[in-house]
Amino acid sequence: MSPALAGKVGYDRPLGPRAVPKGLPASASIEVISTLRQLAPRFLENLGHPELLEILRAATLRRFPVNSTIIHQGNSADHAFLLIKGRARYFFLTQDGQKKLLHWLTPGEMFGGATLMSKRSHYLVSTEAIRHSSVLVWERDIIRELARRYPVLLENTLAIAWDYLNASLAIHLSLTCHTARQRLAQVLANLASGIGHKLPQGVEILVSNEELANAANVTPFTASRLLSDWQRKGLLTKRRGRILLHKPEHLLLHEL
Repeated sequence: MSPALAGKVGYDRPLGPRAVPKGLPASASIEVISTLRQLAPRFLENLGHPELLEILRAATLRRFPVNSTIIHQGNSADHAFLLIKGRARYFFLTQDGQKKLLHWLTPGEMFGGATLMSKRSHYLVSTEAIRHSSVLVWERDIIRELARRYPVLLENTLAIAWDYLNASLAIHLSLTCHTARQRLAQVLANLASGIGHKLPQGVEILVSNEELANAANVTPFTASRLLSDWQRKGLLTKRRGRILLHKPEHLLLHEL
């Protein structure tokens, strides 16, 4: 993101009707469009330049520091979001306070889609920034009016929801049909393709053993044991808070 665009962020107060200034400046909208062309977000597919510019000018650009919560589970779904820089992820808090990690979000992904529903709803899960992140934010009334004028926004949101349903089905089948080793290998492969950083030696993932264990539904001890086994076999190199997969496809072939 350019320095000029970066200077327009900084609204770090909690989200709310008074905390979100309305409207992205025209100069920033043009620069955001340039960024979005590279990301090709599904939420904004099949829109012409004039429509895209109008939709972006109705948004607010916000910045969230690492480990900050963007959406709180159970809160009223009053804002829709589009991640344009950084990393985020969904998580769910159980009744006994356990934090269950869900889907990792990369730039170009939209979240808070419940905001577009005609009947007021609430956020089913929380969303947190796992890197310093920038997001576009639309208030409920604004994004619903835009969706009324441009129905393709609703179609794109439905397509995104369909993808999440398919992913949830795959996860459910994995939990019931695959071994712990297979589940962890699949989680690593998914993270490598989603949030991995390509290096000459392979693909690096910033993730802890505890996070991997949570995502694969195994104990931290099992995750640590399997990672050590794969490291001995030369499939990966693990360091504190990060894993380097030398060839992600080989890990899947080895285990699946």
